[in-house]
Amino acid sequence: MSGLNARAGIVVTGTEVLTGRVADANGPWLSERLTELGIDHAHTIVVGDRPDDLRAALEFLARLGVELIVTSGGLGPTEDDLTASVVAEFSGRDFELDERLEARIATILEKLTARWPDLDLEAVAHGNRKQAMVPDQAAVLEPVGTAPGFVVTPAEVGKPTVVVLPGPPGELRPMWKAAVATDEFRAAVGGLATEYRSQQLLMFGIPESEIAETLRVARARGVDLDALEVTTCLRRGEVEVVTRWEPPLQPVYDAFLAVIRERHADTIFSDDGTSIDDQVAALLSSRALTIATAESCTGGLLAGRLTERAGSSAYVLGGLVVYANEAKTALAGVDASLIEAHGAVSTEVAFALARGAAAALGADVGVGITGVAGPGGGTEEKPVGTVCFSVCHGDASLTRRLQLPGSRADVRDRSTTVALHMVRRLLLGEHD
Repeated sequence: MSGLNARAGIVVTGTEVLTGRVADANGPWLSERLTELGIDHAHTIVVGDRPDDLRAALEFLARLGVELIVTSGGLGPTEDDLTASVVAEFSGRDFELDERLEARIATILEKLTARWPDLDLEAVAHGNRKQAMVPDQAAVLEPVGTAPGFVVTPAEVGKPTVVVLPGPPGELRPMWKAAVATDEFRAAVGGLATEYRSQQLLMFGIPESEIAETLRVARARGVDLDALEVTTCLRRGEVEVVTRWEPPLQPVYDAFLAVIRERHADTIFSDDGTSIDDQVAALLSSRALTIATAESCTGGLLAGRLTERAGSSAYVLGGLVVYANEAKTALAGVDASLIEAHGAVSTEVAFALARGAAAALGADVGVGITGVAGPGGGTEEKPVGTVCFSVCHGDASLTRRLQLPGSRADVRDRSTTVALHMVRRLLLGEHD
């Protein structure tokens, strides 16, 4: 990859993110936005609400020679929100009150606090004043909530420009567009931004080690993998391969893609960015089909995943959570003798659950899941991770028994992925 393009670092602040109480949604999102602009994302650093740690992170990135640093968080009204003052110090800029910004924030707060007539208005005004303190000569980004952002050009030549954004994703994301449009941002990256192309391939039904072997095969065939940026990971039971390259290297990527398609033609299910969730939703919608679920070990997770999309009411009729054997019988109509003969975790019961879900809710497609998610409850015959699946549509069906790895959460989550892939395959014509 070229070393001539602009480089950036991301600093995510917040003790709640550092300790894992809150998942970092901003770092990955900002990384994608930087890549889209042709800016090389060098590092993401997560720090707690300690000014010395934030200062050290900024200095570390400056020593790496990045042209741009993006921070998220630490712009609230409380005493632990210190990002603005630390960035001002780092950039060699005075930290001062912007009275016009203070007035704009006050107007926002007046609307937000109208519902609480007994608030301490003096305390609110103090917080308002703190959020209106900005580095001298910074480009102020209008608040989406109550916290403004800003872009700071350093007083010292050679130091990086800093984009300071609030922590809540709903405020950070629209403010990012305003930041990119500033003269300060454009001056920081100058003509150093590089055009990149990228493609994501999603595969299901192979271990990640198979991709490692494919990379070795590609290199042995003369593909210059060092010219590409190839990232692989296993996520929710699927293998994801994301490749990034500069336009002149298109022939190199084409050669690499040819090797992947040759070795994994039967497991690639997406090369256009669509997820399995997207594809199942599209198949059901385009064919005017409805779906219902009967879930034991997943406890409704599949129904929840199916209904994450707006408009899913057009094809999702509902789901039955049938954790107890009595619920399997009462709600999904599974014959008690079937459970007694084969056990609740069996392909026979999974098939009965799929048929029962479709019948109970009047759906075209039924899905049944039953298994041992762990950490206890396993036997020698059916160890933890044993999950049975069935999908039916009319007279066609797919039924499988799998041994899924990982913790209880992993088994439950991966089970929803398996079920969605089985729905896709059944609707595309595969059946037992």
